[in-house]
Order: sequence, then C-alpha cells, then structure tokens
Amino acid sequence: MEGLDVRTPWHLWVVGVLSLVWNAFGAWDYTQTQLQNREYIAAMTEPMGITIDQALAYYESFPAWMDTAWALGVWGAVLGSVLLLLRSRLAVISFIVSLFGLFVGTLYGIADPMPGVGHTAMTIGFSIVLWLIAIALIIYSRQRAKFNHLR
Repeated sequence: MEGLDVRTPWHLWVVGVLSLVWNAFGAWDYTQTQLQNREYIAAMTEPMGITIDQALAYYESFPAWMDTAWALGVWGAVLGSVLLLLRSRLAVISFIVSLFGLFVGTLYGIADPMPGVGHTAMTIGFSIVLWLIAIALIIYSRQRAKFNHLR
C-alpha cells in the first residue's frame, strides 16, 4: 500500500485546523505570560480570585526546566498541528513531545499549584481536557500514519 495514491480524508483537514486553533490559544497564552502582559494575565487570573502580582510571582518562580517543559508542550502541539496539516508523519513525534511537556507541567502544578487557586474543579477539569485532547491527537495522527494519510 506504500506506493498507492491514498486520498486524504476530509476529517484530517478538520482535525488539523481545529487542533491548530486550539493549540494556537496555548501558544498565545504562553507568549503573553512570558511577556508578562499584565492586562492578559489579569483577565485570566482575576476571575480565579488572585492578583496579577501573585500570578506573575508564581510564573517567575518557575525553574528553567519547567519553562522548558511548558514550551515543549505548547510549541510541540502547535508544530504537531502544522505537521498534521502538511500530512507529515513527524506530527506523531511532535504530539508525543507535547504530551511529555504536559506531563512535566502537570506534575509541577500538582506539586506547586498557583497560590490562591490550588486544585479546584476548574483547574482539574481544564487539565483533564488538555490531557484528553493531547492523547486524542497522538492516537489520531498515529492512525492517519498507519493508513498512509501522512508521509
């Protein structure tokens, strides 16, 4: 089946675009946080009952390995989405790298949660959604590679 011209299923484009939009939000969040955009951080944290300064202090306290894991999680997912749209088998590896970053970030968040937020239903629910989407993207991209929809 390697040499056959396999048509790309319509759902690959839908999943690719939706995953890129979803992961672009993560990239936007990462970038705005790293740039310490106070207006953005206020919009994200004040509904949780913490101040901008508390949030900034928390993010600034991250060790370098946590920042690296966060970057791998975010940018690995964005790259995976782009590679999926380009129909590259490397999308699978990129999504796996992203999941590793999410794993490290999740462990860090459990060990050292943001002060004033802790482990609420909202933070736990959001983490579950992140994990489900990350795992689904790995499974989906692996299946597309298996059926020769990715090169």
